[in-house]
Amino acid sequence: MRPLRSTLPAATRWVAARPGIALLTGYVAELVFRLVLVRHLNFPSVHPDEDSYLVLARVLAGRPPTAIPVGEVLPGGYPLLISPALRLADDPVTAYQLIMGLNAAVNALVLPLAYVALRRLGLSRRLAYVFGAVTALLPPVIFYSQFVMTDAVLPVLILAWLLCLHGWLADGPPRRRLWHAVGAGAAAGYAMATHDRGGVVVALTAAVFLGVLLLRRAPWRATVAGIGALGLGVLGSKLLSAWLRGRFGVANSDVGGFLWRGLTDPAAAQRTLTRTAGQIWYFTVSTWGIGGLALVACLFAVFDRRLPRELRITGGVLVALLGGTAFAAAAALPADGRIDDWVYARYTSYLIPSAFLVGAAVLARPGRRAVVRTAALTAGLTVLLAGAVVLSAGSKLRDEVFVLWGLPDVSFLAADWSRLNMFRATAAALVVLAAVVMVRFSGGRRVLPAIGLSLALFGAFATATITAHISVPHEKVSKDTAGTFRRDSGIGQAENVVFAWDVKGSLRDTYAFEAYEGRVWYRDPRWQPVPAEADVLVTPLPLAGQPPEAWWPGHPAGWYVDRADATQNWVVWRRR
Repeated sequence: MRPLRSTLPAATRWVAARPGIALLTGYVAELVFRLVLVRHLNFPSVHPDEDSYLVLARVLAGRPPTAIPVGEVLPGGYPLLISPALRLADDPVTAYQLIMGLNAAVNALVLPLAYVALRRLGLSRRLAYVFGAVTALLPPVIFYSQFVMTDAVLPVLILAWLLCLHGWLADGPPRRRLWHAVGAGAAAGYAMATHDRGGVVVALTAAVFLGVLLLRRAPWRATVAGIGALGLGVLGSKLLSAWLRGRFGVANSDVGGFLWRGLTDPAAAQRTLTRTAGQIWYFTVSTWGIGGLALVACLFAVFDRRLPRELRITGGVLVALLGGTAFAAAAALPADGRIDDWVYARYTSYLIPSAFLVGAAVLARPGRRAVVRTAALTAGLTVLLAGAVVLSAGSKLRDEVFVLWGLPDVSFLAADWSRLNMFRATAAALVVLAAVVMVRFSGGRRVLPAIGLSLALFGAFATATITAHISVPHEKVSKDTAGTFRRDSGIGQAENVVFAWDVKGSLRDTYAFEAYEGRVWYRDPRWQPVPAEADVLVTPLPLAGQPPEAWWPGHPAGWYVDRADATQNWVVWRRR
């Protein structure tokens, strides 16, 4: 067997010689890795988010409208993307598996996009490939792709958006710059159609377009084309939302209202600032400090006139988007007694690939001392943010509800799956960062491929471990409860079903997707009329010792109890 020190250079030389084949091979490997991780997942488990996206996709696939579990219309860009799965599949399990495959296929595009970005940042082909692979294996990138949620595609979309902004601003042929401007505008518009965070992306894109147009920093035709594409994207987002709102008969999500109330409430100011610091802390720790290198480097780059204009602007946009997203999410999230509200991971995760590859470029810079200084500032910032959150939130970080799904990366780093341990997670992330910087400082640039390979292996291990501890058990619990309901209740897919509000949420929310051809309503039949089209009613059991009929004592004569399950606490009523 050839030793690693001789095999690794040979492999990287092959990548440098055949980048197209290497990227295709790497993409397939990333896709297969993701598919292996989700091979056991066939049921929604994040309620009511997954259920609501699935219901929206069901309607966009041409199936009849039904109740939407969150009670309001979410942005429809992601459901539109996955809706073909519901056209192809005749049962919900197959549809869910197809969506997992689609998520994996889109999410694995991080590799080729990261490769292109790293090449633009000056890395060689082999280093761009190695660190692009690391970026695509980061746990926050893959974890959210294991659920029917927008975060499967948003990291890819934002990375493409930043690449387009950079290509529009960089010197080059006018036609190329025009198409990059159009791509940036279109990507921002689709981001808005995909999640409310896209509103921050649109605002930043519009600001950059207008600023560059006024200062004449790019060809005006390209900039105007980008503004036009942005306008069309926003218009398309609004039209899609209006169409869905008409189909469901409910209002759009009121994230803007929550945000405004959070920003204008003086009593919530400290909470908002603490949560903002917590989200940025989590962002840095979940990238093992390397994303923090990017934040520090981008902040300094904005004021460094020696750097190309396109790098300074895109670096500033990256930092502004991170800060804007964290601050907006911190203000909009309700005070619902969850620990992860203080250090929420999901909302800033869509920027992790973009930041990590910039951090990789910092590691690859010629000056060793500059890398050490940047790492020292990153470590200081990370510890400062952790300390600020601990001092401000205090006992809430121990006494409030611990939701493992909301804290995957820090739970892995702290090796504690039952509580939040901020300082242990911080120490683990900084140990990884220190090891990388020390090896880089002692070995120079020639050790960078080995560093990249080590981080790739660590990323794959971390992702597989998080999947085994969170994704699979989380889905199993939901499958064992809501999954068996469809089989045991005897309700057909074409039947119209009313769920009482106090039926277990996972049963109620999931069935709105499972009833492909039927319709679901949420009602309390004791004081709300049952729709005339309803065939079946699902209620909980009454108090112990009472017959099932006692829950609905005034039920019409045409309704009778068909079956009941005391273990899962449901009763199925049918109309004669």
